[in-house]
Amino acid sequence: MDEILKNAYVVGAERVSAWSDLLDAINVFPVADGDTGRNLAISLTPLRQAGGEREALTRKLLLAARGNSGNIASQFFSAFSAAQSLYDLAAAAQEGNVRAWKAIADPKPGTMLTVFDALEDVLWRENFSPDEAGVRRILDRLKQAVAQTYDLLPKLKEAGVVDAGALGMYIFFEGFFRTLAGAADGYRPVTEIFKGRLQIDPSFQREAASGYCVDFVIQADAGASKDLANIVSAQESAVVIGDGNLYKIHLHTDDRDTIKSRLAALGTVVNWEDDNLSVQMKAFAAEADVPGLHILTDAAGSLTRDDAKRWGFTLLNSYLNVGEKSLPETCFHPEDLYRAMREGVKVSTSQSSVFERHEYYAAALARFEKVLYLCVGSVFTGNYQVACDWKKTHDPENRLIVVDTGAASGRLGIMVLAAVRFLAESRNAEKTLTFVRKAVAAAEEYVFLEKLEYLAAGGRLSKTSAFFGDMLKMKPVISPQPEGAKKVGVVRNRRDQIKMAMDKLQAGLSKESRALVMLEYSDNVEPVLDIRDRVAGLYPKAEIVMQPLSLTSGAHMGPGTWGIAFLNLDQTMDDRE
Repeated sequence: MDEILKNAYVVGAERVSAWSDLLDAINVFPVADGDTGRNLAISLTPLRQAGGEREALTRKLLLAARGNSGNIASQFFSAFSAAQSLYDLAAAAQEGNVRAWKAIADPKPGTMLTVFDALEDVLWRENFSPDEAGVRRILDRLKQAVAQTYDLLPKLKEAGVVDAGALGMYIFFEGFFRTLAGAADGYRPVTEIFKGRLQIDPSFQREAASGYCVDFVIQADAGASKDLANIVSAQESAVVIGDGNLYKIHLHTDDRDTIKSRLAALGTVVNWEDDNLSVQMKAFAAEADVPGLHILTDAAGSLTRDDAKRWGFTLLNSYLNVGEKSLPETCFHPEDLYRAMREGVKVSTSQSSVFERHEYYAAALARFEKVLYLCVGSVFTGNYQVACDWKKTHDPENRLIVVDTGAASGRLGIMVLAAVRFLAESRNAEKTLTFVRKAVAAAEEYVFLEKLEYLAAGGRLSKTSAFFGDMLKMKPVISPQPEGAKKVGVVRNRRDQIKMAMDKLQAGLSKESRALVMLEYSDNVEPVLDIRDRVAGLYPKAEIVMQPLSLTSGAHMGPGTWGIAFLNLDQTMDDRE
């Protein structure tokens, strides 16, 4: 595959990831559950490895696909990513379009399928040339296709938006074709291109939904295809895709347990994902009314996608690489990570590219009046400098405020949770910024490791030191500080860990303190719940939240790790009143 084609697939996937919050925000078809952006970001992640062995990429696309949009897109790209040069694009688009239309039992115009139709048409009619004029002709045609979705699907017209999946494909192909033309920068925000069609009309009535959105892969004999089809035929939004002895199935069902047991009789369930549609729709309908200031932060702060949707902030992901699987960290299941680590699977983390981070900043400023970026500490990543460099060129109006928090994991997370709550109460950008600066100085965190071997596996400690440390049952205690992860002590057992945590709380809080306390867990939620009950008894006015440890931290610290972060809100009370 031509090197420029590889880069084009990567850029397209990164743009979809950066704009995924917008796609979630306008997702009303087929169900208004606000997950199209997430599903496409997950489903297209394998394209970041385009250019390798074709069958392997096709298999990864199959395994990664989530939701209606992701399953349709994965089928298109299983063919489109086979293009080896620019001359192959028209034929690859045609084959991808055929597969996409076949992927779903009841395909509908007015979705991303309309964009695929338009792409196939324009590539066959035009002799594509990788220059500004050639790219403009393609994007104009795709823009028309996205705009048409508003008229083709009544639900979209009622909501006042274009189709989220179709917009996601426009965002991908704009990045893809502009990369082929050598235009690496200067994207016009989609909020301008589709102005007036990217905000759900307040009068739109979301239909109630129940049951589960299910995605799974089953390994079964070739003769099982008919039995599989019979099982899923009565379910809604059914997709059945075969690849050798693997079958990828997506459906909406009220009885996931019965479906799962019937399928297990036909073969081995390799992967299973489900979302509660009712819960998702309620969360989507109740998203926070964001004032003039929007908060952006890094997912390294022990914060989840659900937290971001509930409180209305944006998470900038790093990537988690576990064996051959790579996903944005907030899209990875913690139990899968820690199981893999215990089994000795190679685990690593990687930052999003500079381009993807730039797209996140651009997407946020395109949607919000001002953006406050609470950045993971500059000693841990280069995110702070990347943001500052981008701001010099692209933010002449000073709408992006970048704060180096000097923090990571729970210390960063607790600052963000406190800040979004303060902003929601005060609705004042200047007071919120003052509050944040005080929180940066006041927040504390202590992380308790179970073993040293995982730090050694990631190259952060010598294997010899780890071996003798574990043999002697030394359990280090780490505190993320502006100068780096500082070792603040060593203990020998869980009892000593808890005692140290309580001592630190006692030094920073009084019994009457109004505080926000975060307890972080890895694969040990039950023991940490016991610690929560103890903290609640000692500090009755504190609010205690349970959070999964940031997976970028967990990938280096390993199973058994837990942490405690806290912020004494009384120290900032003059700003709250």
